[in-house]
Amino acid sequence: MRKFYIATFGCRTNQADSAAIRESFLQSSVEETDQPGDADIIVLNTCTVTHRSDQQVRQLTRKMRRENQGARIVVTGCYAQRDPEALANIEGVDAVIGNTHKGDLVQISESLPAGPRVGNGADCEVPVFREDFLKNRTLELTPAEFVGGRTRPYVKIQDGCDAKCAYCIIPEVRGPSRSVPPDTILRQVQDLIDAGFAEIVLTGIHIGTYGMHVQPRYPLDHLLTDIAGLPGLGRLRLSSIEPMELSQRVIELAAATDKIAPHFHICLQSGSDRVLKRMLRPYNTEKFARIVKRIRELIPEAGIGTDVIVGFPGETAEDHEATFRFLEDGPFTYIHVFPYSDRPGTRASGFGDKVDSKLIKKRSQELRELSVRKNSEFRRRFLGQRLSVLTLTEKKNGMREAVAGNYLKAKLDGRLEGNRLLTGRAVREDGEHLVLESVRNLSYRACCPKGHPAQIRSSKLEIRNKSQARISND
Repeated sequence: MRKFYIATFGCRTNQADSAAIRESFLQSSVEETDQPGDADIIVLNTCTVTHRSDQQVRQLTRKMRRENQGARIVVTGCYAQRDPEALANIEGVDAVIGNTHKGDLVQISESLPAGPRVGNGADCEVPVFREDFLKNRTLELTPAEFVGGRTRPYVKIQDGCDAKCAYCIIPEVRGPSRSVPPDTILRQVQDLIDAGFAEIVLTGIHIGTYGMHVQPRYPLDHLLTDIAGLPGLGRLRLSSIEPMELSQRVIELAAATDKIAPHFHICLQSGSDRVLKRMLRPYNTEKFARIVKRIRELIPEAGIGTDVIVGFPGETAEDHEATFRFLEDGPFTYIHVFPYSDRPGTRASGFGDKVDSKLIKKRSQELRELSVRKNSEFRRRFLGQRLSVLTLTEKKNGMREAVAGNYLKAKLDGRLEGNRLLTGRAVREDGEHLVLESVRNLSYRACCPKGHPAQIRSSKLEIRNKSQARISND
């Protein structure tokens, strides 16, 4: 039987896209493998947020070709949309498929001649499938029904972005904000519930804009209310959301029901109002602080994470200090730190006052150390208390890994099965984890029905995909 292998870089939306590609292959009777050397088709679903992610895609592409001379190698995703010519010129790439053609990826891949392209030039021209995005506000590509090997499946509810942030290339490679029809999402989530998944993650590029550009309008809080009412739902989690798109109604809904995880990842980018203005972000630190304060007031146990870009052009020592103080004083429980990466085609790329790379590295390290401290302080608040957690597929040193509703990491008795919603008392710390004992069932869920694809596919695939996602995001 023919086999395929998918390597995924970047965000949760890319993970959801890879799941859709995976299901399309499986429906075409192509078997998945976790060994690229055994694959007949290799797909690299790329990220292009930073120079580093571009470099890692190129390196992995060449590595895959060295390891498998006979496979058809297809590169897709955001890098393929932004600069398809650069990817087409890599020795051994057989096709480049932009985000506009992801829905046709399986058909295109299977139409390619077997074996690698040899050399460069007109005689071995690589086919490129890419167009400009149309101003269509309905997202036609639906999420995958099941996510191989993953305990917490991602359901993509939205794609694209209408913002004009000075540093970001995403609107160019993902297109305008578009929403998946609500009935499609509700059917998708119910299918996942019926398949036995205890936690489901809603993802997208700007999920806070969900349903705002379609008629009739169907905003995110309406969608969450309808999902929370689905029979059998264990827990629903939101992926990252923009501050001015996080409505008061969404926060109040999360406070009113245990069906929505008490976890908000809200993108800050800088704690300096001057830098935020240059970034073209539509808020200042005062507005941002009011939002996170309200979350903490209504949901005291909530995990609150954020993203910060370090070394944006023109960032001064005073700007960095303002960011550090804002994060230190705020109710944040973890911080994702991203050194600024220049992206050709963005407004910031034309700014002349770039920050020295050594200084960016130093400032990034200071904020990462702050994140470790903030997370440790938050974690210790729960010692002696009971936490609601979802058990994962991974085990380490005989202990079952788990994630709490507020996104704290936990460990439990290794004999417990994955994909269970449980409560346990936090008795001690073990590195970044809380160790839980006195475990009770919060709601029983079988790991997966016998013979279901989510049970059949190896957990190695989940570990591999998560590892590659971390490579792109670190």
